[in-house]
Amino acid sequence: MLLSLTRIRTRLLSLLVLSFLALPSSALDLPSGITQGAAVEGVTEYTLQNGLRVLLAPDDSKPTTTVNMTYLVGARHESYGQTGMAHLLEHMLFRGTPTMKNALAEFSKRGLQANGSTSSDRTNYYASFAANPETLTWYLGWQADAMVNSLIAREDLDSEMTVVRNEMERGENSPFQMLMQQMQAASFQWHNYGNSTIGARSDVENVDIGQLQAFYRKYYQPDNAVLIVSGGFDPAATLQTIAQAFNKIPRPDRKLPIEYTTEPVQDGEREVILRRQGGSPLIAAMYHAPAAASPEFAALDIGVGILADTPSGRLYHNLVGNNLSAEIFGFTAGLRQPGYAFFGAQLEPGMDQTKAIQTLDETVNSVAKEPFIQSDLDRIRNKWLTDWSQTYADPVSLASALSESVADGDWRLFFLQRDRIKNIQLADVQRVTADFLTPSNRTNGLYIPTEQPIRAPQTVAIGDVQALLKDYKGEETGEIAAAFDPSPANINASTERTPLNLPNGQVKLALLPKPTRGNRVEANLLVQFGTAETLKGKRAISSSVASLLDHGTATMSRQEIQDKFNALEASVSFGGGAGIVLVDMSTTKKNLPALTEFVLQILREANFPARELTEYQRQAQTSIKNAMAEPSALASRALARYDNPWPRDDVRYTPTFEEAQSDIAALTPKDLTDFHAEFYGAGTIEFAAVGAFEPAAIKTALTQGLKDWRQAPRYERVSDPYHALAPKEFNINTPDKANGFYLSKLPLALQDTDSNYPALYLANYMLGGSETSRLWTRVRVKDGLSYDVRSSLDASPYEPSGGWTIYAIHAPQNSKQLEKAVDEELQRALKEGFTQEEVQEGVNALLNYRKLARTRDSVLVSAWINYMQQDRTFDWSEKIDKALAALTPDTVNAALRQSLQPQQFSTAVAADQSKQGPRETARKP
Repeated sequence: MLLSLTRIRTRLLSLLVLSFLALPSSALDLPSGITQGAAVEGVTEYTLQNGLRVLLAPDDSKPTTTVNMTYLVGARHESYGQTGMAHLLEHMLFRGTPTMKNALAEFSKRGLQANGSTSSDRTNYYASFAANPETLTWYLGWQADAMVNSLIAREDLDSEMTVVRNEMERGENSPFQMLMQQMQAASFQWHNYGNSTIGARSDVENVDIGQLQAFYRKYYQPDNAVLIVSGGFDPAATLQTIAQAFNKIPRPDRKLPIEYTTEPVQDGEREVILRRQGGSPLIAAMYHAPAAASPEFAALDIGVGILADTPSGRLYHNLVGNNLSAEIFGFTAGLRQPGYAFFGAQLEPGMDQTKAIQTLDETVNSVAKEPFIQSDLDRIRNKWLTDWSQTYADPVSLASALSESVADGDWRLFFLQRDRIKNIQLADVQRVTADFLTPSNRTNGLYIPTEQPIRAPQTVAIGDVQALLKDYKGEETGEIAAAFDPSPANINASTERTPLNLPNGQVKLALLPKPTRGNRVEANLLVQFGTAETLKGKRAISSSVASLLDHGTATMSRQEIQDKFNALEASVSFGGGAGIVLVDMSTTKKNLPALTEFVLQILREANFPARELTEYQRQAQTSIKNAMAEPSALASRALARYDNPWPRDDVRYTPTFEEAQSDIAALTPKDLTDFHAEFYGAGTIEFAAVGAFEPAAIKTALTQGLKDWRQAPRYERVSDPYHALAPKEFNINTPDKANGFYLSKLPLALQDTDSNYPALYLANYMLGGSETSRLWTRVRVKDGLSYDVRSSLDASPYEPSGGWTIYAIHAPQNSKQLEKAVDEELQRALKEGFTQEEVQEGVNALLNYRKLARTRDSVLVSAWINYMQQDRTFDWSEKIDKALAALTPDTVNAALRQSLQPQQFSTAVAADQSKQGPRETARKP
């Protein structure tokens, strides 16, 4: 995503688990003009003579490389009339230089997962790819070229403007984003943190190209940038490459302007009211907070976590527990200068908003009179540290986290914050939280005059953060992990697949032990039961049971279950439906056996408390209500119901929104316990794990966890056969929505074992699956009609059943142009076919993407779960690779012309019809 409306400090769970390799600084022969700086826990800083700082975080445990170029410029640096300029410039850099006109297309050709983002404090450009010195050299060369040679041309700005406006309108579709934006504007009266990152529409649409070019020349310079390289790469060779690419760029003569605006202490409650059509009621409260580098930030971050945790937090108990809201949330936004803390809740229509906001305010205010206790601190600290360790274990996430810390003042803050959290005292959390979360420091929907307001402490920016960290060393790094070869042959050879035969049924296994940083491991547990016939009438029940498994057992509450996961350093999710339950687990080597047994205990003993079901029903009803006003959900539901031959009681049936609401509302605890008692059991189970673990210990855990469990009813996969559909068009009105959604689908009798599948797989990639595709080039780059336009191809591994799908978000006034452009590109592909150059570039990119996917532990786990169901191994992955490599334009074009039938697509367009004007059906043969 090219836009981040505001930098919300959340800790994302790592999708990859890695081991860290830190070469000692003495092992590097530094190129001329480069000096070494601080080194902390495997991350080392270097500086070029022109001021460019470089952070190297090598990790050989997976052959994936991530590069992040962070420029210390964001919405905070924009002047009056220039809002949105940093974000607009982020778009413009991808438009090219004299030697490269379309950067996104070149990334796609090489299989790079690349993009950029803008926040209040920084702009960054990042890419991940299968480790390859040539690709790394090429991408670093692009970064150096873009730093000084980007065209920022008037014609490119005019073409990109529609795309940026489309992105702006997408944000305007979200009541939450609009409410938050207006609250920031009300809370920050003087500081630019009150401005939206995407900017004022008038500023963006009337931007002066000369000012934009001057903004680029001022801030896009080596002394205002930090280059981060993480993952698998040769540090010495990479430093040489960086020196060759960047040393030729001179240090600029200009001096950046001094920032001196300080937001004064807020002196009374403020109120924002937003009225729009659609969606669910929201309440929120925003408080000014310290800068991310401040020692007080860590204390407030923990305090906010204690209040807003689900299900242990006070807000959850007082709002959700008393039927005043459907869900709650809260976070602190860590910024370079004093930022904010934010609390909110989503309500169901009919809930008392006045009472809800009053309860939210009273709950937050209660900190001063009802102090936190040590168990509160311990719970949230453990969660925080688990999330931190997952980020540190993943080179992609680590690069992003270091970039954010750079924007906060210094990359070492990433480690210092961990130390502060580890050592924080309950008294500090209590004091800082009570000081800042005071009524006069709040912006929400109320205004209460107060004769003697209690003021929050004066916040100050942290000046010399590097001086703060001058002698900081961090913790000792862990053991060096060996590199892992992600080839299909090695994955097969390294995976133990002998089933576990138990008295109550067989357990299929795919156990791939491999070194990872932090000894992290990813695991999936799949339990299957029932048939299409025995599951009749149980569609809503089966999915609800899966969702509520970890909400209580006969001996443990939901909170106790979450605390146990926390103690096991684990992230666990349960999901499923229609006779399938999948448990996704991420933990450490020492905890995987205990976690596996505990998950099986939950599966066996879940008891579905009435209160938890009620809360689940409220949240589900709210989600459905929101979907009923969203263009993408309305278009998707319309086509899904059209392609819906099943009776009402079949698990494959697609209900209307109203039917879904009715089904959820009708659930009772007895329905859930009866279903669980009838269907859950051993018999058809698969388990896959990838990462640091002992296979023997996992087998023992599975044996113990499944011991004496009843056998589940016979499992038979619920089929999804192909059936032809007459083409049909759906025009759906979505009043007051700035964005529209275009969705078009073509059913295909296609199985992934068909001889033409690889050719169609590649054809879809070239048609609409990448930033070099025909649809992307025409609809986004040339016509500027959509922020995102894609096509996708589905093919079942079990039966001839699949489909082709095309979608695009767009402004309603462009609906007719969009449909015409899509149809013309489909016709052109059929008439002209794809060229030899397109086919070769597409094959190379797909093979690179597939290689990159095999480096991800979470992908490997999911793949093994799927392959075990399909009686496949990674030989299948290798087979597809070889089939792709052998493709020619003739075979690809022949397959495309045989399967792609534009006149047979069914299309749904959901948009505000008052903005569309007269619409004509796009021409089809």
